[in-house]
Amino acid sequence: MKIGNKEFHLGKRTYIMGILNVTPDSFSDGGKYNNLEQALKQGEKLIAEGADIIDIGGESTRPGAMYVTAEEEINRVVPIIKALKEKHDIIISIDTYKAEVAEAAIKAGADLINDVWGFKKDKDMAKVSAKYEVQCCLMHNKDNKEYTDIIEDMKKELQESVEIALKAGVKKENIILDPGIGFAKTLENNIEVMDRLEELLTLGYPMLLATSRKSMIGLTLDLPPEERVEGTVATTVVGIMKGYDFVRVHDVKENKRAAQMTDAIVRRNK
Repeated sequence: MKIGNKEFHLGKRTYIMGILNVTPDSFSDGGKYNNLEQALKQGEKLIAEGADIIDIGGESTRPGAMYVTAEEEINRVVPIIKALKEKHDIIISIDTYKAEVAEAAIKAGADLINDVWGFKKDKDMAKVSAKYEVQCCLMHNKDNKEYTDIIEDMKKELQESVEIALKAGVKKENIILDPGIGFAKTLENNIEVMDRLEELLTLGYPMLLATSRKSMIGLTLDLPPEERVEGTVATTVVGIMKGYDFVRVHDVKENKRAAQMTDAIVRRNK
């Protein structure tokens, strides 16, 4: 898979997406990087620690987070995208579900759209991905937590996102899927999905796992967000062993090392 100007050799090793939230209210790092100087410094730290992609978000997706207008979101993300692209040869992902934000971010230099609503919240998102021929990561999400068989239901709902993308002209090879750990799922749902991650590979797309510091880990270990590094690393290892190629994390150094060790074991003949 080619993203931006870089080739990603899927199956050969795990790729690390580093999280950069330029928001005042994200659950783990809200307010830490919401000015340009702080955001640039953190972005450079993630790059130095080995991130392959920097995922920039201008609106918190945590439960109960305040809605942010597209204009405000653009004002938050565009300057940091431009600043990072000017200084570094790094792939940048825009974490948004708004087409207007995605388009502004791509024009500023973003290479990938990461949509937590899988192109279902704003139907113009798929058109933006197709128009600029950028890759997209489509996450499983919905407005309720009702399931019959959670994995089978997720397959169907993720396939709906894929169909939206394909009908808009997005190429199949430009699609990545994300099971959406922590979204529209109870703790028990999240644990079951983690245990059955490999079943989603039958959809035929590269998979991204985004568990970093999430409530699943906090509730299981009874720890606050800043103390969930080891729990995150455990989920990263599980994801790699289940066949996932991308992991989205706050703590790049720790997860990168764990990924390299796991890759050495499970991908040694690939």
